Amino acid sequence: MLQQKIKFEPYVEKDFKRLSGLTGISDKTMEVHLGLYSGYVKNTNLLNEKVVGLIESGKSGTPEYSELKRRYGFEYNGMRLHEYYFGNLKPGGSELKESSKLGKFLAETYGGLDVWRNDFFKVGSMRGVGWAILFQDPFTKVVSNHWVTLHEEGNIAGFVPLLVMDVWEHAFLLDYKPADRPKYIEAFYSNIDWSAVESRFLG
Repeated sequence: MLQQKIKFEPYVEKDFKRLSGLTGISDKTMEVHLGLYSGYVKNTNLLNEKVVGLIESGKSGTPEYSELKRRYGFEYNGMRLHEYYFGNLKPGGSELKESSKLGKFLAETYGGLDVWRNDFFKVGSMRGVGWAILFQDPFTKVVSNHWVTLHEEGNIAGFVPLLVMDVWEHAFLLDYKPADRPKYIEAFYSNIDWSAVESRFLG
């Protein structure tokens, strides 16, 4: 009896070439950053190919299989969080209006948009490498700012990423000194495509 083949469709790298000309984030930085993203897509596909091969050959449960499985959170999130990050940027950015659904919700939750913005900036300024993410709980609709270490530690199961900011050093070191991360955060904020962010908002 022939063993059933596992169906696996490789992930396709998304095109973010439209992101040239960002304010305060150089094209060189974006070129390097997009190259790293490309690597995560390739590594995710390679990881899946190896795991599928082990399963099909009856070697699931082996130490090799276990170690590969432990990489899933890092590689998958490395790919997907970058897609959220690049996806919520555009040259020149846009304005988050307090009259918008998301703006009103954030203002009501935090007592003002400035309070929410300051908190998001403080999360992004925390020590270490990782991500600052505005999440929404799909069950309660509550929004909150979170820190995610590396790509996988701190993600909340089921929560929806609304606004994703990469604060790994590769996101800004060509343009700013390590101590100048707040300047990068300001630059990031000036390039946010709020229509993209609001399209993720569950209301």
